[in-house]
Amino acid sequence: MVASAFTSSAVTGVAKVARVASGCAVVLPLARIATVVIGGVVAVEAVPMVLGVMGFTATGITSSSIAAKMMSAAAIANGGGVAPGSLVATLQSLGATGLSGLTRFILGSTGSAIAAGIARFY
Repeated sequence: MVASAFTSSAVTGVAKVARVASGCAVVLPLARIATVVIGGVVAVEAVPMVLGVMGFTATGITSSSIAAKMMSAAAIANGGGVAPGSLVATLQSLGATGLSGLTRFILGSTGSAIAAGIARFY
């Protein structure tokens, strides 16, 4: 008798939790999910393209580009050379070698978060 009473109350408790959980379930529309995914993909794919347009390429810094002007300013400020770890050196490294897996993950997450924030308004 005690076991059946316990089982009955346990089933009732689970049923109550299931009703509450189903009432609180968050269902995102497919368009919002697509927006978040696209935001992440665009962020990951845009960075190498922007670096290339700026002049940070796999073969080096392109002459007469924004990258060349940045490198010239950095060299003048540093007494004739570009300091290791500086912005110009880091961007050239990314342009030459591409993005690491961790960098892609961070960019994708950031792009998805921005897209999710924008999608909330629509």
